Amino acid sequence: MHSIPQRCARRPLSGGLVVPCVSVIHGGHAAFGSLDADRARAAVLLRLCQICGQFLDERCYLIVRPADAVRGHSPEPALHPECLPYAAARCPILNGTATHYRRSPVLATHPVGRPCTDPACPCPARSPDQGHAARSGSPADRYEAWVIHTRTYRRPVFTPDRPGAPTGISVDVPVLRRRLLRTATLTPDQQRLMDLWNALLGES
Repeated sequence: MHSIPQRCARRPLSGGLVVPCVSVIHGGHAAFGSLDADRARAAVLLRLCQICGQFLDERCYLIVRPADAVRGHSPEPALHPECLPYAAARCPILNGTATHYRRSPVLATHPVGRPCTDPACPCPARSPDQGHAARSGSPADRYEAWVIHTRTYRRPVFTPDRPGAPTGISVDVPVLRRRLLRTATLTPDQQRLMDLWNALLGES
């Protein structure tokens, strides 16, 4: 298992895990898997690593799903080459231990996802980030890490209705290398078809 990168030595920990600089912090606790919109926006605009929060160096990684490639942008801030292996090893979605996205963000003090009892709190259970809401409960996607020169890091992608809010980093840039992080989780029907196909190949 990857040790904590030196860049993250001063980052807070939760359950022994580094709290990414873009994670939602609720009541002093990290909501892993849910992006804080303001922190993510700052990381994209300032070219900061989403894990350690430091400025990106000469090269960086973008985390890309097939849907991101089609849309032309990755919704997540980039990462340092040193921070990616740690994230890939510790994140349940990236390391393959989670087969589906969570239906709701889970806080460190709420292991079963109990709702917040503070009516004045805009916590992630009530207002999850847009990406989480779209993926809630769905089978996990295929994830790749694309290495790019930070000098080709394109200006953030914006939508006409939200000109001040970047939706992510353009992936329409020269890619130096692609690394598979995890394959997609198949639905039961897809798995049955795949098993049938493999059986047919085995008989031929």
